[in-house]
Amino acid sequence: MMCLMQNKYNEQIGAVLAIAGGIGWGVSGAVGQYLFTVEHMDSHWLVPVRLGLAGILLVLFSLNQYKGLTLRPLKNAEDRRDLLIYGIAGISCCQYFYFRTIQLSSAAIGTILQDLSPIFILLVTSVLEHRKPHRLEILAVFTALLGVILLSTHGDFTHLKIPAAALLTGVLSAVCVTIYNVYPKRLLRTYPILILQGWAFLMGSVLFAFLFQAWRYYVPVTSAGMLGIFIVVLVGNILAFTCYMQGVKLIGPKKGILYGFSEPLSAALLTVLWFHQPFHFYDILGFLLVFAGIVLISMAPEQKDDSD
Repeated sequence: MMCLMQNKYNEQIGAVLAIAGGIGWGVSGAVGQYLFTVEHMDSHWLVPVRLGLAGILLVLFSLNQYKGLTLRPLKNAEDRRDLLIYGIAGISCCQYFYFRTIQLSSAAIGTILQDLSPIFILLVTSVLEHRKPHRLEILAVFTALLGVILLSTHGDFTHLKIPAAALLTGVLSAVCVTIYNVYPKRLLRTYPILILQGWAFLMGSVLFAFLFQAWRYYVPVTSAGMLGIFIVVLVGNILAFTCYMQGVKLIGPKKGILYGFSEPLSAALLTVLWFHQPFHFYDILGFLLVFAGIVLISMAPEQKDDSD
């Protein structure tokens, strides 16, 4: 009886943490939209700054918490290779494409397109595990794609209602989420997630700062702008990720994905209330179809993973 009560308690706590993590990401996305539209920042400047500040904080925390283990991924050649793929192609590029999508469209669109990642994860794992997708998973793919089509066209298939560039960067952000979920299994078994996140953020910050020549951007940072940067770093990068991953640890990834849908819902709500952007029938229907696709994936039977 005590064991059942403990499991139920863990599920409740895990659900709350996963929802809190999703809301944190949604708030961060909405604040990012504010920084782009009101404070006139550019994603090519904001992303390196955001990654750099979050990376410094996490690495310092890891050095205090994990001591010498924090530096170990940099000393082993195989770890360095995996960390580069995980940190650059996965974590950091996801951050860039996500915020670029928000700048080109809105926080609501950026989050819902990024939440296509379970579809890509399904396709990749099916190939890697040499198995055919379950019929529920196939239905989930078509349902989610239909949702994106309705979001993009509003039923008028001759015109895009979302800028083509935003649609591309949004889908790319979902692809990057897939990379950092599927690729680094060995790395994630070896090191605490906070260590990996810290180095991933720092590497991305350095890369994008030089790639975009971030120092060339003139950014008149106001007190509101500084507060916004603080929110996207602390709430969006550190607290949201920590809450969500701890929630997933307690309830599992499938339920975590469902509760993580609080991200696009909170971003959409803030977009409507804060920026007074209208939400049309096709927007609501598109969101519901993407969510339905994620639900269908969570309902599909578990597949054995023989890769470990």
